[in-house]
Amino acid sequence: MIIDAHLHTSGRETTGEVLRTLDDADVEVAFLLAPFLTEPYSLEDAGSLRAGNRHLSRLVEGHRDRLVGFAVVNPLHPEAAEDLERAAALPGIRGLKMVPTGWYPYDDCAHRVYEVAVRLDLPILFHSGIFIDGRSGRFCRPSFYEAVREHPGLRVTLAHLGWPWCDEANAVGLIDRINGVEPAESQFRFDISFGPPPIYREEVFRKALDVIGPRSIQFGSDRFLPCSGAHIRRAIDEVKQIFDEIGVVQADRETIMNKTAAEWLRLCPAP
Repeated sequence: MIIDAHLHTSGRETTGEVLRTLDDADVEVAFLLAPFLTEPYSLEDAGSLRAGNRHLSRLVEGHRDRLVGFAVVNPLHPEAAEDLERAAALPGIRGLKMVPTGWYPYDDCAHRVYEVAVRLDLPILFHSGIFIDGRSGRFCRPSFYEAVREHPGLRVTLAHLGWPWCDEANAVGLIDRINGVEPAESQFRFDISFGPPPIYREEVFRKALDVIGPRSIQFGSDRFLPCSGAHIRRAIDEVKQIFDEIGVVQADRETIMNKTAAEWLRLCPAP
């Protein structure tokens, strides 16, 4: 079983297309992010984000077994907390995606959104590391997300292992190991959707496995729909090739490719 825990929507896909893509990629479950990087959707336009969340809900509704919706809000908008309340009431919305662009994860505006996420039991997938706009990476360093510890019970994943601050991301996760917190009880997970360029990936994967362990790591393709199953499959095959190169055992592969994400979203009971 494969869970793709980081798959973007664009607003142009249909439910049937998405399911066919997942079937072709041999992906059982996908965490779908509401559109915010493709026109007419934008993090700067609160109305477009609300429309994107509604699109996502329609896309995933009726397919709870395979499609998990992650709404998007921007804390810089005064009504972001209320927007999350509204999004969470939509069918199929079970998580939140946030990208610090012009705000820091420890800012008051972000804490107001976290409070709603905790109350509604919504996990958050954060962008971490350099961002595609070339301007916002300075807001996304992994250590800045320690602010979520002020909200016990809030479950978060830092995407891309915080590239290029992967050692810093490992350090954030390691703190819980040092303090005897079991992975299932940790507030932090980390996804391996590709931030690190190919030349770095073997080293990055090896360090993450050694420091934070497979139960804190989950797979995400970071692909944009609509796309072919082969496009997602290439991301899966790239990960499996690295697993082969560094000798990852089968049990750890299964944990990274599905069990960590399933546990994070409570799709299955913790072992």
